[in-house]
Amino acid sequence: MNDILATKTSRTPAKRVNIVRIQMVKEASLLYPTRRVRMASDVVELFREFLQETDREQFFLLCLNTKNEPTAIHAVSIGSLDSSIAHPREVFKAAILANSASVIVAHNHPSGDPTPSNPDIEVTKKLQEAGELLGITLLDHIIVGSEGAYYSLKERGDM
Repeated sequence: MNDILATKTSRTPAKRVNIVRIQMVKEASLLYPTRRVRMASDVVELFREFLQETDREQFFLLCLNTKNEPTAIHAVSIGSLDSSIAHPREVFKAAILANSASVIVAHNHPSGDPTPSNPDIEVTKKLQEAGELLGITLLDHIIVGSEGAYYSLKERGDM
């Protein structure tokens, strides 16, 4: 109580604290005919319309339930010609709101070559560690190139 009175009488103005509510907003939806994600090629087909023919890197998150059924797709970031920001905080924010059991991340390489860079491998490791802490499994990180080419870090043993 003395702290409250001291604040009222001091010359420092009071700090306004916002009262907030967190809400996930559905922007659109799409039909996923195979219902379940079984392999990387399923994810590539799902993301192809988002990641092909773009002039800069884009990083997406696919949220999955306990049956590996997609529940949400989130555009995490749109980057530059050769990089996109994929901090665990931004990746897992949507996963938590979507009550995800697991996630798959995917991004494109506008050059067309889906070979992962060192930063791609490093961010994958950070996302795995963050997911373990949160109880949300990172199942794969897929890099989409041109003409159907892709690189699954899970399938290639890089994670």
